[in-house]
Amino acid sequence: MSEGHRTERDSLGAMEVPADAYWGAQTQRAVENFPISGATFGRRFIRALGVVKLAAVRTNVALGLVDAELGAAIETAAECVIAGELDDQFVVDIFQTGSGTSSNMNANEVIANRAAEELGASRGERVVHPNDHVNFGQSSNDVIPTAMHIAVREAVVRDVIPALSHLQEALESRAAEFDDVVKTGRTHLQDATPITLGQEFTGYATQIGHGIDRMAATEPRLAELALGGTAVGTGLNTHPEFPRRTAEAITDITGLEFSPATSHFEAMAAHDAMAEVHGAIRTVAGSMHKIANDLRLLASGPRNGMGEIDQPENQPGSSIMPGKINPVVAEAVNQVHAAIIGNDVTVATGAAGGQLELNLYKPIIAHRTLESCRLLGQSAGVFADRFIVPLAADTEHIAAQVEQSMALATALNPTIGYDAAAAVAKEATESGKSIREVAIEQGHLTPEQAETVLDPRRMTERGILGDDA
Repeated sequence: MSEGHRTERDSLGAMEVPADAYWGAQTQRAVENFPISGATFGRRFIRALGVVKLAAVRTNVALGLVDAELGAAIETAAECVIAGELDDQFVVDIFQTGSGTSSNMNANEVIANRAAEELGASRGERVVHPNDHVNFGQSSNDVIPTAMHIAVREAVVRDVIPALSHLQEALESRAAEFDDVVKTGRTHLQDATPITLGQEFTGYATQIGHGIDRMAATEPRLAELALGGTAVGTGLNTHPEFPRRTAEAITDITGLEFSPATSHFEAMAAHDAMAEVHGAIRTVAGSMHKIANDLRLLASGPRNGMGEIDQPENQPGSSIMPGKINPVVAEAVNQVHAAIIGNDVTVATGAAGGQLELNLYKPIIAHRTLESCRLLGQSAGVFADRFIVPLAADTEHIAAQVEQSMALATALNPTIGYDAAAAVAKEATESGKSIREVAIEQGHLTPEQAETVLDPRRMTERGILGDDA
């Protein structure tokens, strides 16, 4: 044994591991086998592994399958994992065996050695066995997908949906504030009939609201757990009551309702639930991308663009152009969308890549989905606080644009007909006059009628404006 190391053993023989490490031989082999990305599982997934191990040992002790004293020590160690006290001990690269066996054994070894200390032994003494005790009644093939579902569901419920709700509330608040700001609508990026800025923001808020519903709709499938299927879904070496009891224990630990999978064969061989939830994440990211792009356009200029909203001055926009302010937060949201699209391709490819009784893309599916959850939740909060809340409407500029809009001619249709209205619009375009001026000059409307027919505010409401002209 070299200085600073201790010797641990697994079925393949002896391995030297760092003396102060809680992991053992199998983890060390994985560290040496997979020096690929340098990326390891984050807090949510490590916590979920701890939840699985805590629930499993509670069930096994209650069923008389694991000694109570050993079980108590394992519980303490698993609680340390859940609390984040041992995150630096989870050292296996994301790119590893497709079942996630290395990460499962990383958890088993860390918990076993930490539990050994609770019993007064030293790390590596195997007073608590990583397979026989910590992993009793389990297989990596059912532990990893169970941890995936727990981690992603907790991320969705506790991180993503609250952040999206905050963004929706910010958008709804701006919608109410801008309800009386009448502006030029645009289709094909060309002037269209008027709309209020509040109505635009109502559309944005509704997009995010539907996104929240989409995220929540994935929960029933995420609530199904593979645990109890062991190697191929049959439950070999597992007590008949283990799946139900452990799901109940996971429910108690997390505060979220979980249940055994409808089919353990499906839960281990396919990861359609992960593809489903990531599809919802991708859709919401697309909604935010659309909103960010719209606001960038509305803020463009400010003097030589649309200039309808005043964006927050988050930071100087240029290293060479003094006074320039860029929509930096909206641009960050755009980039998050691009990253999530990339993750979605990975998750969809992995979820569809199962072969026979096992999907072998588990680690990358879990990692990318949790990354997307983090990106979506964080960017939604930043978007709300650093861009949506501080922006303002340039009401004077908006009003001037509305008055000059050629699309006001649309309101003439019920009164003078499409062809005459088109002629008014053409003359206004060529002369540089407003629709109002030309319609009066050509005798189609009196000034009093024009006040009613060409009232931009009335054009934002459902109805035929010519009826009472």
